[in-house]
Amino acid sequence: MLNLDTHVLVHALGGRLTPGEDAILRSDTWSIADIVLWEIAKLIELGRVETNLDDPALIRALSRIHVWPITLEICKALGDLDFRGDPADQLIAATSVVHRLPLVTRDRVIRKSRVVPIAR
Repeated sequence: MLNLDTHVLVHALGGRLTPGEDAILRSDTWSIADIVLWEIAKLIELGRVETNLDDPALIRALSRIHVWPITLEICKALGDLDFRGDPADQLIAATSVVHRLPLVTRDRVIRKSRVVPIAR
C-alpha cells in the first residue's frame, strides 16, 4: 500500500502524473492521511481545484482509497521527523512512518528525509 500526499492525489485524479509517478501508483493500492481530505476541500474553496465535494467522480475515486485517521501514535511520530514545515505535510509524513508506507510526494524537503519511507 502507498501513502499519497495531497498534490500527488490531485494530479492522479486529474490525470496529470509524471511517468514515474504513474508507474509507482500502478504498482500498489492507495491510501491517504485524513488531513488530505481537508486539504482537498481547501483547494476547492480557494479555486485551485476545479471540482466540488459532491462530484460523483471524486466521491467514487475517494471511496476506493483507504483513509488513515490521525492517531496519538502519529502525533508522537511528528517529533521524530527530520524536517519541519507545513503541519499537514508533517501529518502525512508521520502517517507513512507509523504505518511503514512508502510516501508518494513531489515535496523536495520531504523526499530528502531519512526517516520517511519514500516511494521511488
